[in-house]
Amino acid sequence: MRDNKMRSLKLSNLQIVAMGYFLVAMVGTILLLLPIASVNGETTIQQALFTAVSASCVTGLVLVDTSMHWSFFGQVVILILIQIGGMGVMTIGVRFMISIRHKVSLRDREVMVESIQANKLGGIVKLTRKIVRWTLLVETIGAILLSIRFIPEFGVRKGIFYSIFHSVSAFCNAGFDLMGFKGEYSSLVWYADDALITLTICGLITVGGIGFLVWEDFNQHKLHFKKYSLHAKVVLSVSTILSIGGAILFFFLEKENLGDISLKERILTSLFQSVSCRTAGFNTIDMANLSQGGILLSLVLMFIGGSPGSTAGGIKTTTIAVLVLYTITSIRGGKKPNIFGRSLETEALYKAVPIITINLAFIMVGTLAICSIQPLPLTSVAFEVFSAMGTVGLTMGITRDLIPASTYIITFLMFCGRVGSVSLAGALLEKKARAPVVSPSEKILIG
Repeated sequence: MRDNKMRSLKLSNLQIVAMGYFLVAMVGTILLLLPIASVNGETTIQQALFTAVSASCVTGLVLVDTSMHWSFFGQVVILILIQIGGMGVMTIGVRFMISIRHKVSLRDREVMVESIQANKLGGIVKLTRKIVRWTLLVETIGAILLSIRFIPEFGVRKGIFYSIFHSVSAFCNAGFDLMGFKGEYSSLVWYADDALITLTICGLITVGGIGFLVWEDFNQHKLHFKKYSLHAKVVLSVSTILSIGGAILFFFLEKENLGDISLKERILTSLFQSVSCRTAGFNTIDMANLSQGGILLSLVLMFIGGSPGSTAGGIKTTTIAVLVLYTITSIRGGKKPNIFGRSLETEALYKAVPIITINLAFIMVGTLAICSIQPLPLTSVAFEVFSAMGTVGLTMGITRDLIPASTYIITFLMFCGRVGSVSLAGALLEKKARAPVVSPSEKILIG
């Protein structure tokens, strides 16, 4: 009966996922508007909406400092929004239905498959249970490690809450922090030379960003890499290349900015920025002081993002891998690229190209729109737009200077960044009924 009602709405599975994120953001907005949610009891609709969307879409861009503006209640609301947005609305929904012994319908399973970008319907409920358990386990381990530093510094109650908040924020690739009392919008700058904090945050970001399906491969095959699926092999390989390669490039590109610190801090900072730029939004250096090369590298990493079915955003590691592999194969005169003893399906390219095109189109339109209504530096605006679309949360300091119209553009891009590559681009790529007659083909010149 419930399946028939859902189908009668004529919403696709992907549209249902997008609607779920929208409703969560709206509920979050209402809760953050409550006087109890802020320290001074005053929050504008613009601030509440922007924060709710940023949290539920695990971005991290903020109009007001999370530590200074929001009360404990408001911070808990933000934490819950981050957790829901990170694990996925449908994951939480299905897990809730299981907990109250409600039957999970076929339509629920179909929507869940779309939500986490699984490749099969069978076993999806079991996988959902695992996702919740694994998430809570990893976040708990992260919180314990962070508490080693935070409890001595902030006391037991505050230290535990800070540990949980930052562990969840890092694992969900959200980038929200509570360190504003040390310096507004300072993120984790105060812990740049702290290996425990930086490496723990990096680890949480990485685990959250590789995707739930890769976890399943690891759970089944442990460290036997050769037994992993092609998807897992590509994700792990590309993620490693981007993280290590990005760290090396940051190390040399920012040598002037990092020149007055110890070698240990330079290495930690370079690694942290390389990992965080992939969609996490934390920073241990002032992003406004990045070199031109560092800015360009950050834009590339933000655009690529994490992996499918993860807490991260961006076009995804597999998308860029498919594009690069097909480009190399085309240059060499081949037809299908081979990797890890397997050939890629042509369908992968058909999906990758529109995703990249749509994301670039949103970025270009968003940048042009903000530049046309507000006199801000192009570099800073582009950085902000890339950050919003990639659900990263890094900024060169202009977020608080945006006029209402610009903030709504960024809000829309954050929403599209979280559900766009899954729902928006996916909806455009959904298989439609093909016409029985195929038009005659004709060649055009390319390149």
